[in-house]
Parts: sequence; C-alpha cells; structure tokens
Amino acid sequence: MVAQAAAGRRSSGSSIEQQARSSRDEAVSPPAPGRSPLPRRLYRFLRVRSLQAKILALFVLLIVVVQVGGFILINTAGISAARKSVGAEVLAGTRVFDRVIRQDHDRLRQGARLLTADYAFREAITTGDTETIASVLANHGDRIGATVMMLVGLDRRVLADTAGTTTGQRFAFPDLLETTDGREKSPAMVVMRGQVHQLVVVPILAPLPVAWLAVGFKVDDALAQELHRLTRLQVSFMTRPVDADWRIQATTLDDEGRRLLLADMNAGHFAATDFDGKAGNGDEAITRVLKLSSQRNQDVVAVLQEPLSEALEPYRQLQRRLALISLLGILVSIAASIVIARGIGRPVRDLAGVARRIAAGDYSVLPRQSRNDEIGDLATAFRSMQKGIAKRESRITELAYRDGLTNLPNRACFANYLGEALGSSIASSSPVAVLLMDLDHFRYVNDTLGHAIGDSLLCEVAARLRAVVRRASDTVARLGGDEFAILLPGASLEEATRAGEAILRVLEAPMSLEGHVVDVRASIGVAGFPEHGNDASTLLRHADVAMYEAKRTSRGVVAWDDQYDQHSLDRLSLMSDLRKAIDRDELMLVYQPKVSLGVAADHHVEALVRWRHPARGLVPPSEFVPFAEQTGYIRVITQWVIDRAVAQCGAWRRRDLPVNISINLSARDLIDSELPDRFEERVNHHGCSPAWFSFEITESAILDDPGRAIRNLERLHALGCKLAIDDYGTGYSSLAYLRNLPVQQLKIDKSFVMGLAADRDDEIIVRSTIELGHNMGLLVIAEGVEDEPTFERLRSLGCDMAQGYWLSRPLDAAAAETWMRDAERTAQRQERQPLRRVG
Repeated sequence: MVAQAAAGRRSSGSSIEQQARSSRDEAVSPPAPGRSPLPRRLYRFLRVRSLQAKILALFVLLIVVVQVGGFILINTAGISAARKSVGAEVLAGTRVFDRVIRQDHDRLRQGARLLTADYAFREAITTGDTETIASVLANHGDRIGATVMMLVGLDRRVLADTAGTTTGQRFAFPDLLETTDGREKSPAMVVMRGQVHQLVVVPILAPLPVAWLAVGFKVDDALAQELHRLTRLQVSFMTRPVDADWRIQATTLDDEGRRLLLADMNAGHFAATDFDGKAGNGDEAITRVLKLSSQRNQDVVAVLQEPLSEALEPYRQLQRRLALISLLGILVSIAASIVIARGIGRPVRDLAGVARRIAAGDYSVLPRQSRNDEIGDLATAFRSMQKGIAKRESRITELAYRDGLTNLPNRACFANYLGEALGSSIASSSPVAVLLMDLDHFRYVNDTLGHAIGDSLLCEVAARLRAVVRRASDTVARLGGDEFAILLPGASLEEATRAGEAILRVLEAPMSLEGHVVDVRASIGVAGFPEHGNDASTLLRHADVAMYEAKRTSRGVVAWDDQYDQHSLDRLSLMSDLRKAIDRDELMLVYQPKVSLGVAADHHVEALVRWRHPARGLVPPSEFVPFAEQTGYIRVITQWVIDRAVAQCGAWRRRDLPVNISINLSARDLIDSELPDRFEERVNHHGCSPAWFSFEITESAILDDPGRAIRNLERLHALGCKLAIDDYGTGYSSLAYLRNLPVQQLKIDKSFVMGLAADRDDEIIVRSTIELGHNMGLLVIAEGVEDEPTFERLRSLGCDMAQGYWLSRPLDAAAAETWMRDAERTAQRQERQPLRRVG
C-alpha cells in the first residue's frame, strides 16, 4: 500500500510537472507550421536561461545577504571595539584622575599638618591671640597655595577665616570634625561660597585636641585643564543643590559641550551605567561620572569624557572599503552563476532521476562517473549510498538490541532470546531457567562516588557475570539501571539456583574502581519453565517477585514460590491502603513507659505508631513500616507521629505531668533535610521545648548514608533535643560510629536483655555496654524487661532506665497518663519498695 501510495504521488507529481512544462512550452514553444518561426537556438537559450535566472537570483541574494550581514557585523563590532578601547582609556584616565585628586589632598594634609605642628601657632590658639592666628593662617595659606584657611574651635564655631566671611559662625561641615579621639577625617569636596573646594580638616593637638584647622583650595577651570593634560580626558566638576538643577563649577568643555553636558545631567541620561561603570547613554562619547561628595544639601561629581569620533574613523574607512568589495562580489557572482547554470542543468536532472530510483529502493541503476568536479563527486556519493544504508541498517539493528554501556544484550534482545528458548523447550520438553539480579544499594554508589564510578561498576559486574555464565547457549543481559537477567536454556531450578549462588560468590570479591574499593551485594530471583510459567512474561514476572523477596529477606538467591503471588497482592493492597491511612484517621499513637532505676523527676515514654485497618484490624508495625520505608511514605508517617507526639506532650505538660517522649526515626527520615525544620516548627506551634523529646535511631539506618544522616543529627542536637542509639549491639561498626555521633542515650537491644538473668554471656554483654555508655557520658536504657529478676539485675548493674512488658505494655494516651499518675502516687507512698508491673 505504501508503494502504491508513493507510485500515486509520483504519478500525480508527473502530471503536474507535465502541465507546468506544457504551460512553459506554450510560452516559448517553437511556432506551429505556417507561423513565423523563431530560431531554434533562441528557443534553447530561453529554456536554459530560465534555470540560469534562478541560479543567478539565488547567488545575488546570497551575496547581498552575506555582504549586508558582514557590513552590519563589522560595523557593530567596530563600534563595540571603539567603545571598548575608549572605555579602557577612560578607565585609565579615571585612575590618573583619582591619583591626582589624592595627591592634592595629600598636599593639603601635609601643609595643614606642618602648621598644626608649629608650637607658636598652638600657643597663639591656647592664649587666644587672634591677630597672630589670622596672620599665620594668611601667610601659610599663601605658601601652600590654599584659598581657604579656617580655624574651628571645640564649640565648632569658626575662630578665624582668611576670607573673613564665616568668623564667629558655626562650621558649615560638622561631619568632617572628630572630637572623640582626635583622628583625621578623610578629605572632602565641598561647596563653599558657591564654589567647589577641596577641603582637609586636621585636629590641632596640645596634646589633646584644642581646635581644628580646615585647609582647602578652589576647584576651577585651571585645575580642570591640568587634569585634562594629565588624563587626556574632558574634565568637568558639577554641583547640584537639593531640589535644583546641576551647574558646572569648572570644565574643559567649550560652550556647546557645556550646554550638552548640562542637558544630559539634568535629564538623568548618565544615571544608568554598564558593567564597567561607564555611563550607558551617549553615542558621541564615553562618559564616567564620579561622585566626589554628598553633603546634606549639595552633591558634587566629576564628569570624565572622551569622544568616540577619532576611535571610529578607522572603522568608517573599513565600511567604505567593504561596500566596494561587496559591489565587486555581486558582479563576480553574477558572472559565476551564469557559467555554473550552463554546466549544471543536465547532470542535475540525471542525478535527480537516480535519487528517485534510490528513494524507491532501486539500487541497480547508478549514474556514470563522467566528471571530475563536484557533480562527479555527487555521482560517486550515490554509488556508495547503497553500502552506507546497508551498514547503517545493520548498526541500527545492533543498537536496538545491545546495551551501549556493557555491550550486553538489552531488554528487547533478551525477550527475543527468551521467546526462542521457550519455543525450543516446548518442542523438546526441556527446561528453561530465568534469573533476575538487582544490585543492592547501587544508588548510593552513584550518589557518593559519582555516575562514572557507577558505570564502571556495572561494566565490572557484567564482566564477572560473563565469567560465570560461559555456555554458548546461555545469555547475560542488562535490562536497565542495575538490573541484569540471565537465561539458562536446558537448566533445571537446582542448576539455576547453584548458578545464582556462584554469581553471588564471584561478586563478593571487592572491586577496585579508579582508586575506590567497592563491595557489591546482589539479590537474585529464579523462575523456571515449566514449573513457574509457560510464557516469557509470566517467567519474568515471577523471577522479579522472587528477586524482591530475596532482597526483602536478605537471602541472596530465592526461587519463585506460589505463596509469593498472594503475598505480592497483599503487599500491593496494603501499600495502597497505607497511603490513605492518615487521611482516614486510621493511625494512632500508643506510649510505652520507661522506668527510671534511680531518682527521676520526669516521666519517660516511647511513642509507637499503630494502624487500625478497617478490614484487617490492628496491623503490626512490622508489616506496614517496611513498606512505608521502601516507598518513601515513611516520611509522611513520621511527620504525623511527630505532630501528634509533640501535641500530646504539650497537653500533658499543661496538666502538670512532666513527660519526655522518644520518637523513632527510619533511614529515610535521617536523610530528609527538612526534618529538623519541621520538628522545630511543630515544637514552637505546640508550645513545647525540644529538650522534652528524644529521637531513637538505629546504627544500620545511619550506615545507609552516613554523611547526610550525621548532618541531620547534628542539626537536631543543636535544637536541644536528645538522641538515642536504638537496638545497640545489632548494627555494624558500633564503637566507630558511636564516638562520632551527637548522642546522649544508649538503648540496649532486647535480644541481650531478655536472657540476662539466665545467660551469663548476655549479662557480660549488658554489663559491658552499661559501663561503656557511662564512660562515654551516656544514659543507658534497657528494653525487653519481661520479669522482675531481669529488672533487679539491671538495677544492680547500674542501668539508668528500663522498658518492657513486665513494667507496662504500650498504652493509649489516657491509659498512659493514668499509669504515670499511679506511679507518682506509688513512689510517694513507698519510696523504697520495688516497682511492680502495672497494666
């Protein structure tokens, strides 16, 4: 049908081409007999000229676009380069300007210091000799070229002024005075008597400050010209009173430049600057505005400018040359297009016919290689096209059925092999075994060591699998991620299980990957034909369920069993119901008391979550908590537990019942960076103290991601809550982690406590743990107290707290409160009598 449709399109296209050709032929066709004939050569010329006109138009259009684009690009680049060059000169001039201004300030300061060091001058100040002061100020001002010489008293009034206009008045710039420790203020640009002055204020010490000396000189056109000579920039000094326009105090600009500068400044054209600090406005010059001073009623700035006209002149010449080159290029392109059009028409038509045949799948007819130019190269390319297409088709097939990283068969290829093996096995009544393998904790390798190490790990695993599975009929495939599959045609379930165990043994050897030693563990599920299914999808599904059973039970290799099917359905149903448990208010908290073996003022309980399923009844935590951890829903449950426990603690405390509550955290909770913030928010919301709560964690949970776990524990510890190691003694590297964790409590696992009274080894372990905890400054709690001898033995060993069914089972909030109230009354009546089981 596709071929017919293509043929139809070709036929339709041919008819359209014929109609168009006939229309063109009618326009330029040779005259019919009896008419005045056009010369045949003119007819051929017109036919050729049609193609030539198209090529000519295309070439001219391209050259115009290129030339115009190049012109715009060069013009833009030229202006940008000119601005950058001028900008660099302005920046250099700015540095020179700053240096000159600082030198002038230093000269003023040195002149002022010289006068303040004069003993006779200081004596005249202390004796109030105004005539001597005025004479000294005038003479010293003439020597250093200062136009302002003022003496300011400690009351900040002018005692003497060479201009005689401010004597007796308050000093106009009080913020330049320093009266606490005599330190000098920085030089400033100020407006005095309507003119900008560089002003330096120096304290006069004898040895304590007795007055201030203000020295300055006027900023005028002469200074601007001198700065222009040094910086080679146009320099202007401008001031602006409050709520008034800018005015020029000194400048090197001519009248027109003054007018334009005032207009730009008053219009705020130089308010925006680029990343170099140059003013964004202005195509005629690069401008930099320097803020020199900002008094309460006056702003002083320096405007540095350099015109762009001289820097742009070389680019103007380049533009004119480019225009001439563009014109010559257009003329050359017209001539070249005519030549090319005459030599390309017929070969192109021949190659078009060949292309249509190749598109239709006909590779038998190829053009002759009769030319040595590009068209001849095109003909050669057509000759190699068939080989190239065949190679690419082969490569595409390979990519579709191979894993690019490990070069193992991929999921699609494995499915084909499995289908073929099942077909052969059904015909020959021989078995087939399928193994699905998943690496344990592979995600943490990627997270901690990086994806490159993870890829290297997968390649090494693939190599070890190929070393174990050696038969030519067997297949090792990578299904994706860290999941592998092994197909063993003719293998029984026992043989497949032994093969899985051999794979696990091979993987036990540590892998050295780019300097990192990585231990690999895996879980393998086995399913076989005909025992576990007759089709590929059933075998793969059963092997997958068996693999997750192996991962859940840490058994390494597990073969499919029919009971797993129902178990998987139950898990799926339970997982679905668990997501709705909070919304349906099916979860509840119970509290198991912890009894102090010494003197304690507060009560301690452990908050435990329970699930009241509407159909299943009370679901034990061991059945739903692991599902919640696997799916990540444990974080939502933990949030609910924290909120309810904190609220209950606040309620008890408000009823004068001093209760401390401990809450369990899972591995996923420990790596939740938002947990400390949420806990703090709940504590503040319910009016509680973080010190009333402790979080119980297991060593194995910390080992999943030690870095993030320890960071979260440190944040919780910083809030003020307590941390406890739960089930101590059952984890890994206990001492190594314990000394690095911010914990305050150690909880001995009940497996050691329950046999304490009868088992000597358990007693040694418990005693050693208590001593270890106390030596490390930790409070030690024993859980699993099931009888009175165990309780008394723990007391004699110095244990701090005990918890267990002999003391109390987990109670709801009301029963727990009653238990604690009774315990208080019992302790008050019989302080020395041993505690007895309540509830």
